[in-house]
Amino acid sequence: MDDIRRPAGTAGRAAPAGGPEPAPRPRGLLDLRGPERAPALLVYPADAVLVVSGLPGSGKSTLSRRWSGAASVVDPRDAHEDCAAVMPAWLPYAVYRPWARLVYARRLWHAVRAGGPLLVHDCGSRPWLRRLLARETGRRGRELHLVLLDLTAADALAGQEARGRWARPRVFDRHRRGLRRLSDALTALGAGEPGRSPVPEAASVVLLDRTTREHVRAVAFRR
Repeated sequence: MDDIRRPAGTAGRAAPAGGPEPAPRPRGLLDLRGPERAPALLVYPADAVLVVSGLPGSGKSTLSRRWSGAASVVDPRDAHEDCAAVMPAWLPYAVYRPWARLVYARRLWHAVRAGGPLLVHDCGSRPWLRRLLARETGRRGRELHLVLLDLTAADALAGQEARGRWARPRVFDRHRRGLRRLSDALTALGAGEPGRSPVPEAASVVLLDRTTREHVRAVAFRR
């Protein structure tokens, strides 16, 4: 993560004469927050595992669906809904949450082992899970990449209201603290402050905010 790139729209590369700018292939830190327009396309290695992270309500599922034409998607919400479909309607989710999490984990590890490009929906506030995922992908000669949606708590709560689903306050606050530490560390790294990358297991980290998440319309996985 020693390749630091600031928000220059397309990682600061000059456009070819008479043609569009090439789509960035993220390596290291690519900070696309801010007033500059982000590129419409990001390109990753053909068999990359791309983790989309952010607060509950930040738009992870929306972004994953938008990009799903390029890769398989593993989303814990799908596991939740599949488990709920076979449970009595009166049974609280808290009772079968461990089962839903096990289903999600099994689907995730199966997808990683199956090969091919993969999009993973994850909150991002649990470094141990990201390290486990990186180790599993590395064993298969694949790279782990991260997209972090850096939104304020207020924006994320508004997103929860818009979708009609709310994270429990204690859970939301735990994610908020973990992601704030990660975002602050990445911002310091991008500003040139000395220190070790907070995400050494990722081949790249792309930072998007509420505005630039709408600019990146697609991802591609190419050799």
